[in-house]
Amino acid sequence: MSTVTATAPAQAAEPPSRSLKALGAVNFFLADVRDGLGPFLGIFLVGQGWSTATIGLVMTIGGIAGMLATTPLGALADASKAKRFMVGFCAALVIVASLAILFLPNFAFVTASQIATGIAGAAIGPAIAGLTLGLVGQDGLAHQLGRNEAWNHGGNVFAAAGAGFFGYEFGLPAVFILMTVMAAGSIAAILMINPKDVDHDVARGLEHKTGGDREAPSGFSVLWKSTPLLILAATLMLFHFGNGAMLPLLGQQVATRAESGTTSNGGTTTASPGASGQGTIPSQQAGSDTNGATAIAPGQSTAGRPAAEPVRQHSTLDRLLTDPVSYTAATVIIAQLTMIPIALLAAGFARRRGYFLLLVLALVALPVRGLIAGLWPSHFALIPVQMLDGVGAGLLGVAVPGLVARMLRGTGHVNAGLGAVMTVQGVGASLSPAIAGVIVSRYGFSVAYLVLAGFAICGLVLWIVSSPKVAKACRGE
Repeated sequence: MSTVTATAPAQAAEPPSRSLKALGAVNFFLADVRDGLGPFLGIFLVGQGWSTATIGLVMTIGGIAGMLATTPLGALADASKAKRFMVGFCAALVIVASLAILFLPNFAFVTASQIATGIAGAAIGPAIAGLTLGLVGQDGLAHQLGRNEAWNHGGNVFAAAGAGFFGYEFGLPAVFILMTVMAAGSIAAILMINPKDVDHDVARGLEHKTGGDREAPSGFSVLWKSTPLLILAATLMLFHFGNGAMLPLLGQQVATRAESGTTSNGGTTTASPGASGQGTIPSQQAGSDTNGATAIAPGQSTAGRPAAEPVRQHSTLDRLLTDPVSYTAATVIIAQLTMIPIALLAAGFARRRGYFLLLVLALVALPVRGLIAGLWPSHFALIPVQMLDGVGAGLLGVAVPGLVARMLRGTGHVNAGLGAVMTVQGVGASLSPAIAGVIVSRYGFSVAYLVLAGFAICGLVLWIVSSPKVAKACRGE
């Protein structure tokens, strides 16, 4: 068994605090950059007259582009010592691509933007994972992954709150400006990481042997010969098949209601039903008395319904929850606030008990989330729905990179393996919006949520059945 000697770099035992603080800042600022406009894209395009099916199509195209690029870019992160440049360049690329949508919101430019965003996001993930592993090594990885995720989710809360406030006050273009500011912050933070603090051999999963020699990288065949890695990838594909479209659908549902004037209870904001079933009476025709009461049209009053009713005043909360931008910001904030403590707790749990149960809990959260969204057609459903999203994402953010690093330890292809897993899970994530968009068009939002939950249940079953084959990699330290 190989051992670490005094010839190993000092930072393996004592990670440089300045570079680790900078890494935290990178994760904070990248929160609003890595996925481009994310759920706000659907809202913006609905406002431009796009259908949910077309929105799902362009999101799928971007997802496929990222999916195809992830494994090669993961291999590049393994081989390259310019991981900082990869992150900074991709952050700038996401901004350019997103601004193109603001000024040219046609199908060709939106599609090209989503392709660029998908490729950039595919490069950022393995590069950040490599930097983290290169700074702290295998022994400190679970703890640092928890810190990375906490910083990332904190950045998402900040960005979503800013997007919700400025988007509500000034419109969606303010979201684009906020993203540009966050991208500039991520570039400044990545430059603060000292490149000398990163051990690029450790960053790719190689270890120092007795005498200071390096292990030779394995062949790339290790990626498809590792049964635990294949099981993990298939499980995550099913998970993201259910998860990929759920948050965008929540925003699109509110945007669609806003465009049609439909409330969360199925009524309309411009009409009230007649008591005798003779159709609806526009509020303008109904009129109002001098005391602020709405007058009922002649013949519509009954013993239980007087000729004048008080006007229902909408609260600030009602207005916020019916505004698509504010609603989407709320979904993000609730989820991200949940993810921060979950990620920190998951890191400690992984070190003591391993990763298996973390993945089980993440997989269970999504079906419950889909059932609530599908069976409770209310704006307030976003609270439990997005808290469960926070639980699932917070656990996966720690478990997936940690598991891949365990499964491919000593191979020299940790980041390529992470890229391969992201590629396979990207199949589910990229197809999810397109399929969900078609289901919404034909059967409505509730059926779409329930179908998405079904895919997650399949992933849960696969992971539990395969537990003997992944047990070794899932053990605690």
